[in-house]
Amino acid sequence: MNIGKIYRFLVICFGLSWFLALLFFLLPLDWQGLEGGIFGLIYMFMPALAVVLVQRMEGRPPLQSMGFKWKINWWWLLSLLLPVVLAFLALGVSLIFPGVEFSPEMAGLMERFAVLLAPEEIEQIEGGFLRPLLLILVQTLLFGLTLNAVAGFGEELGWRGFLQREMENAGFWISSLIIGFIWGLWHAPLILQGHNYPTYPFLGVIMMILWCMLLAPLFGYIRLRAGSVIAPSIMHGSLNASVGLSTMYVRGGSELTVGLPGLAGFIVLLIINILLYFRDPDPGKLERESR
Repeated sequence: MNIGKIYRFLVICFGLSWFLALLFFLLPLDWQGLEGGIFGLIYMFMPALAVVLVQRMEGRPPLQSMGFKWKINWWWLLSLLLPVVLAFLALGVSLIFPGVEFSPEMAGLMERFAVLLAPEEIEQIEGGFLRPLLLILVQTLLFGLTLNAVAGFGEELGWRGFLQREMENAGFWISSLIIGFIWGLWHAPLILQGHNYPTYPFLGVIMMILWCMLLAPLFGYIRLRAGSVIAPSIMHGSLNASVGLSTMYVRGGSELTVGLPGLAGFIVLLIINILLYFRDPDPGKLERESR
């Protein structure tokens, strides 16, 4: 484990990312509008830029040993579909909580939009969202596989490409938790501006860190088994596109309790991690032995 190299990556990654967030905050720009979307897209590529800069400092090709391989296999398909499954599992767990109920009319989703939109805008959106579930799934998977996956690569080259490789000697589970903590903390400027947990921005930072720590082993496992950082990039894209599925049929609760980024999602992810641990206590063993 090259501590100095990891340190340089973190300083550059967080320095660039948080400076960009500070600059956006100081300018009169809208975090919730198109400007915020463009900022978020640029922000997601800061980890990849940090990897390129660190590799250049050492005179190495930017993608060397980062797992950038077009080695298509069944794990790529799993990386696309798994977030959708997780979203529906989280939806099911959400319905167990007191005060939460199933809403086939997507009433809960409309209630959440009411915080941001005027009544006439909500009325327009309702006509667009009340579509067959199959159409929604197709759209989710399409965006997860294309635009969202490209943006996801901007992050995954740093988290699962660089950090997972550099920290592999710490062991899969320990390194995954550390990477998850870093990954979650990196999101702090976005969370403080209302991303994922708009009603609880400060508590949302802690929630995001815990969520990423629970997600990191699954992303890391996909990275190892697929043999390519592109697979977790697809999973990242699919996850971002699928989160809404976990709340669109739910009425009640809050962003802290329902949905995939809420307590319901935490329960689902914790159970899957426990099952994965007992099935494969050392997922990185084969890769280490092959070198």
